[in-house]
Amino acid sequence: MTEWWRDAVFYEIYVRSFADSNGDGVGDLAGITARLEYVRDLGVDAIWLTPVYPSPQRDFGYDVTDHCDVDPRYGSLADFDALTARAHELGLRVILDYVPNHTSDVHPWFTEHPDRYLWHDGPPPNNWVSVFGGPAWEQVGERSYYHAYLREQPDLDWRNPEVREAMYDVLRFWLERGVDGFRVDALRQLLKDPQLRDNPPNPDFAPGMPEYDSLLPLHTTDLDELQEIVAELRAVIGDRLFIAEVYVEIERLMRYYAGGAQMPFNFHLLSTPWEAEAIGDLIERYEAALPDGAWPNWVLGNHDRPRIASRVGAAQARVAAMLLLTLRGTPTLYYGDEIGMTDVPVQRSDPDGRDPERTPMQWTRDGGFTTGEPWLPYGDLTINVEDDPHSMLALHRRLLALRRGFAEEGYRTLHAADGVLAYARGEHTAVALNLTGEPRPLPVGGELLLSTHLDGGARGLRADEGVVLRI
Repeated sequence: MTEWWRDAVFYEIYVRSFADSNGDGVGDLAGITARLEYVRDLGVDAIWLTPVYPSPQRDFGYDVTDHCDVDPRYGSLADFDALTARAHELGLRVILDYVPNHTSDVHPWFTEHPDRYLWHDGPPPNNWVSVFGGPAWEQVGERSYYHAYLREQPDLDWRNPEVREAMYDVLRFWLERGVDGFRVDALRQLLKDPQLRDNPPNPDFAPGMPEYDSLLPLHTTDLDELQEIVAELRAVIGDRLFIAEVYVEIERLMRYYAGGAQMPFNFHLLSTPWEAEAIGDLIERYEAALPDGAWPNWVLGNHDRPRIASRVGAAQARVAAMLLLTLRGTPTLYYGDEIGMTDVPVQRSDPDGRDPERTPMQWTRDGGFTTGEPWLPYGDLTINVEDDPHSMLALHRRLLALRRGFAEEGYRTLHAADGVLAYARGEHTAVALNLTGEPRPLPVGGELLLSTHLDGGARGLRADEGVVLRI
């Protein structure tokens, strides 16, 4: 089994928002294919496509009606094949979003094979809550079905062998089309407590938190027996890449490596305070927890979370880029973060209010995503791909080129205090990040290789500056 992902950089493409080839305002596969040279020239190695399957789009593709086809809004299977072929010509790998936990309620299975879903005879049997809020059971006549997300997204019953085999056939279908791996959506939700016991209350719940957080999902997520399915997924995926979407504590995340996922997504930077001490502690705990032979990975943004430039500010977003792309492990970059896109206030159509971080890619000063009306509005169009050489894009290109010199090197914390995080990568490279808006002393000496300011520096750390040094 090759391990090409170890020194790779992944680039998430939200399909609806990347590039529209036909002017209908919605991104599509042909549009992505036309922009693949940009992706290659950025310096990444693999693209991850959000779901392309036919869907009513209640959850923008995560409510699937056919796992083995392409939604006409995005194109056709022929368009998918053309995208994959062109990506491979350019040396890019293609990772497909695989949605095994649930389908749309208009999927043919829901009426033709209702036994493939999680039903209870009678009214809702427990207190389980949907991720999007409200009861997670929908009563239909004298029965109720479970939905971890929208009521239009009934959960499949993964204790049913017929479900497992049908969903493994989905993987085989796309493997035969040449995909290089899968990002497995909502993996921790696949199995639920067979006794349907109530989830216990969350003692840390406070007013203002999402309703889902009022309970600890003890009986609805991350069950111990799930690792059997993880191993089965690994066997079907074979020598391709298996990325697991699992929001769990670091210690429990490690179990997914043992089960066979090469990259159980590490989302902890998304919720860690933007402070040197907190980030330094997270890195140390994560590195210490990794099983022998396991490879780390890092995420700072995705289609479910506010953009990094909105979370930490435009100046610190440059420091965040240096952090993401210089840590030991495989980073995943969210489209548009490389130019500093921010959340855009929009009339929310997404069930969980995630539209602000899903707005169209800003290619030019007039948008450039579509010749029509974009499905969501653009943000500040002074932020775009064709901007000046001191842009975020220039910084990302230089970082992506530079990291190849130490991608496989080890990690060692040098300093994590007073707003500055510094670490060594191997014996000859150091990174120092000022996570504050005030100048700070540089805690390590060396020859400047790159500053987030893209000019001079290295006598000290200027406000909102990160540097890479040769030591």
